[in-house]
Amino acid sequence: MDSDWIPLSHADLAERESRLVEQVLRSGRLSSGAMVEAFESIFADFHGRRYAVAVSGGMAGTWLALRALGIGPGDEVIASAYSWHQLAHAIVHVGATPVFADIDYWSGSLAPEAVEEKITPRTRAILAGNCNGHPAAWRALREIATRHALALIEDSSEAIGSRYLDRLVGSFGDLAIFDFSQPLALCCGEGGVVLTDDRDLATELHYLRAHGLADRRSVSVGSRVPLAAGMGDLAAAVAVAQLERIDEILARRKQVEVWYHEIMQSFEGIKPPYLAPDVTEVHWMLYVVHLGKRFAASARDQLIQDLDDEAVESAIYSRPLHRHFHYERMGKEQGAAGSFAVPPPVLPNTQRIADRALALPFHGFLSQDEVRFIVGTLKDTATNVGAGVPIY
Repeated sequence: MDSDWIPLSHADLAERESRLVEQVLRSGRLSSGAMVEAFESIFADFHGRRYAVAVSGGMAGTWLALRALGIGPGDEVIASAYSWHQLAHAIVHVGATPVFADIDYWSGSLAPEAVEEKITPRTRAILAGNCNGHPAAWRALREIATRHALALIEDSSEAIGSRYLDRLVGSFGDLAIFDFSQPLALCCGEGGVVLTDDRDLATELHYLRAHGLADRRSVSVGSRVPLAAGMGDLAAAVAVAQLERIDEILARRKQVEVWYHEIMQSFEGIKPPYLAPDVTEVHWMLYVVHLGKRFAASARDQLIQDLDDEAVESAIYSRPLHRHFHYERMGKEQGAAGSFAVPPPVLPNTQRIADRALALPFHGFLSQDEVRFIVGTLKDTATNVGAGVPIY
């Protein structure tokens, strides 16, 4: 990789990760074993949850969560179209129907009032995420879920360390999903975990995750078809070390965030970072800016290209799922069949934000000079592309 290239993300690895990986290599067991069990224990304790089930990734974890809840064909799950796509894809993989609700303009997470409007007799669960690190409105979402007897699934992949009402994210859903791929703050390459306080759900998650050697003597083996979705001990070793160092990792990222906030003030009318009233602390996944109203999606794409020309990696934060061909086609096909159709949803906040959201490099190895260069380059390109229109 060119040393002058500024990547979108960079995994924060240290000596502790190397030592634990070497320990696993010397053990002779690379598949799920003692290191996975250790990670599950400390991750559950860290979040104040009773059970943690390590999995191969966030989508697999969501699939397992939905299956453990008994959700499948004929059921609906309300989700955000403005989110990490893989989790909502799991709804389709279990045969259920994703119903997309609009987001809160400021936080980017599901808007409780929009969720309420989408509930039907077929609704079984709400899948809400902490968008780019900002916690969702969990108090209101829990009240809705309880009142309608719905499961509440929390996607906390983008927000490890963030707090809502002084509680860590990952502690609000009946089940909470984490993913550990890049560009996430806790990164072990690939992997994930599902948290819950429900013993029966934890038991079902373990059963559906994978069959082990001990299961061959079980009278119930084969009663349901599991995935092969476990985490290996090598990934778990990195995850254990990352969790042990999470305060250090987040502190470095927080310093980079402070530099961004300070330097971004050079933009006229910059919208300051938003924290909802019940949010105690936010740890961003990426540094995301929203372009002014006169910027179209095509102008945002030009900015990405211009930044790339200056050796700065940037990206579209999210292409809303309701604009993906698969979901558009699914709605048309179901509508033509006369059954429940996923209508072309009217999601004004989702569309407005998605077309203008630009993700900039964000990791603990950025220097203040690099942040200054990124922001200065963005300012120059935004002025050229937007004919002087400021970012807001």
